[in-house]
Order: sequence, then structure tokens, then C-alpha cells
Amino acid sequence: MHAGRSYSFTEFLLWTRRPLYALILLDVTLVALYQLGGLHWLAVPWNVIFMLGTSVALIAGFKNTQTYNRLWEAQQVWASITAASRAWGTMCRDHVGHPGQTRRLVYRHLGWLTALRYQMRESRPWETQQQLPNVEYRKHYQVPEKVRTLDVELIKYVSPEERSRILGVSSKATEVLSLQGEALRALLDDGLLPPASFAELQRALRDLHEQQARSERLKNYPYPRQYAVINVIFVRILCLLLPLGMIDLLAPMNDTVGGAMAGHMLWLAIPLSVLVSWMYAALDQVGESSANPFEGGANDIPISQLCGTIERDLRQLLDERDVPEQQEPASPIVL
Repeated sequence: MHAGRSYSFTEFLLWTRRPLYALILLDVTLVALYQLGGLHWLAVPWNVIFMLGTSVALIAGFKNTQTYNRLWEAQQVWASITAASRAWGTMCRDHVGHPGQTRRLVYRHLGWLTALRYQMRESRPWETQQQLPNVEYRKHYQVPEKVRTLDVELIKYVSPEERSRILGVSSKATEVLSLQGEALRALLDDGLLPPASFAELQRALRDLHEQQARSERLKNYPYPRQYAVINVIFVRILCLLLPLGMIDLLAPMNDTVGGAMAGHMLWLAIPLSVLVSWMYAALDQVGESSANPFEGGANDIPISQLCGTIERDLRQLLDERDVPEQQEPASPIVL
């Protein structure tokens, strides 16, 4: 997530420069074929381009609305996880009759957050982080889950035996919640947890399961591919035909405009069509980069920072005195 004022125009232009290069080459070629090669049959009626542009604008707007909704839902899910985590820490402190057991429950919850955020950073075939513009932009920030491994992080929160059990299954976050359930049952059997408190903590555990499932749904189910591909196809068709429509629009002006532009108005089709086509292509690129809110991109939900904030809150709840202060991020991109 960009936590600064905004992306600069230069950053955005560099990020989208490859489609821009292709558009410039395409438009120069088509206009030159018409003007210098005499291929006047290339011109397309402007009314056709107008109708196509309207349709593409509607489809592009639909895609960007839906991808933004995915991003917004992910933010809501992790806001709920933050609230549920604080509630879990408070209930463990107030209901469990043994400080050592309270600490184990809280730290195991931190292990769940760690396992979940690593699970959210796993790669999926439809994600965009392997595309060259996004690879280049990663020089501006680091993804914490790509720097340190899960097994190193888990040892801070769970015992070696529990870590081995967690790492040995595919759904590691679910295994941590299973361990929490077993621990609550053991506390109930040992008389350290009243039945009413056990029921309350079980309800909190069920809520964590539900929040994990919501986060996993956003991670494991992409923006529908049929809508994604049709948007790309229509944008490319528009970018191909737009300069030909500009030719049809500007050709009559060759005989009516005087001065230096007399007879050369067609060349204006190049900058005008490049500008409009770039706007559509950039809009599609922005929508695609926002569709996967946990992939490690610059527009992701900052789950690593949220987990760090939750850890500080819960450790202070346990009256720990060696809790490090939150450090200012070195980059405007916060993950």
C-alpha cells in the first residue's frame, strides 16, 4: 500500500512505458502507411470508433470497480482480524486463570497471524508480480515474507514441537487454530478455564476461522478470467483501430487548415491516438494490479505491518516491557 501522498506522474509513466512504446510504434506505422504509402482504405469511420470506445470504457470501468471492491473487502477482512486479535488477547488475559497459559495462547495466536500472512503471500498463476513492470518496481520496497522464512518466524511464537506440526501440513494457519482448540480443551479439563469462558473463547476461535476463510477466498479465487480477458481483448482492438478513426476525423482538415499544418493534419493522429490509447491501456493495467490484494505488490493490503501492530498491542497487554517501538517505514510502500 502506498502510504505517501501519491504516486508521481514520472513513476506512473515509467511503470506503463512499455505499452506506450508499443502504441507509438503502432500509430506511427499506420499513419505512415496511409499518408506515405497511399493505403487510404485503412481509414475507419469515426462513428465506429466512438461506439467501440464507449463500450470499452464501460467494460474497463466495470473491471476497475470490481477489482477495487476486492481490495476494499480485503481491507475490511484484515480490519476484522485486527479487532478479533485484540479481543482474543483481552479474553485470554481475563478468563484464563494462569499467566503462563495466557501467554502461550496469545503467542500461539501471533503464530497464527504469521502463518496466515505467509499463506497470503504465496504465488498464484493468475497474479501479476512476475510481470516485468511490477518486477522493476519492487526495487522501491521489500516484501517481508520473501526476506525471512516461515520456520524462522514461527519459532518466536510456538514450541519446536508445535512448529514441526504446523510446517508438516498444507494449511498451516488452520493447524495453528487447531492447536488453540486443543489447548483450550486441556485448560477446561485441568480446571484453569471455567465452562462459560471456554464457550466464549471457542466462539472467538470460530470467528477467527471465518475471517481466515474470507481472506483465503480473496487469495485463492481470482477476478473472473472471462471478464479479465475480454477487457484486454477489447482494449487492444480499440488501440489498433483508434489511429485509423483519427485519420478519418482529421483527413478532411488537410484542405481547410492553412499555415505550416496545411496538408499535414493527419500526423496529429499519432499523438492524439497515442494519448487516448495509453489512457485505456493504463486503466487496464491499474485494474489488473489491484485485483490480487495479497500478492506482494505495491498496492497490497499491508498485512505485515498490521501483524506487527497486533503483536505490539498483545505483548503490551501481557505487560511485557521489551516491546520494540514501531519503526517508520523506509519506503512509502508499506506491506
